[in-house]
Amino acid sequence: MNMLSPKKTKFRKQFKGRIHGNSKGNYALNYGSFGLKAIEPERVTSRQIEAARKAITRYLKRAGRMWIRIFPDVPVSKKPAEVRMGKGKGSIEHWACRVKPGRIMFEVDGVNVNDARKAMTLAAAKLPIKCKFVERNV
Repeated sequence: MNMLSPKKTKFRKQFKGRIHGNSKGNYALNYGSFGLKAIEPERVTSRQIEAARKAITRYLKRAGRMWIRIFPDVPVSKKPAEVRMGKGKGSIEHWACRVKPGRIMFEVDGVNVNDARKAMTLAAAKLPIKCKFVERNV
């Protein structure tokens, strides 16, 4: 299972940061006719992205085309269980993506609207945020 993660980063560890404000870009459909849009801010891990991707591809039976519009580029560190305070920051546990409200996360094309809606609903169930189904206005 090859989950998304950066090949190389400039710095090994990052601050946690806060996710506030709406998405600056990526709030419109660019590739497909249907998409899944985030409504609340949250960190989405590479595992969750992979689970959502699998849910979409399995439901659509590999028909049509899919685009993933988010990439996990934030290293999340964690200290082992029962370790005393201090002694530096923990090692990298997983990679995450900071998702702001309004961000398009997945897009599909080449399928009918009902299939797309169902696939996106299944994908949304795998994600830690409230999402909504969006379609291109013709």
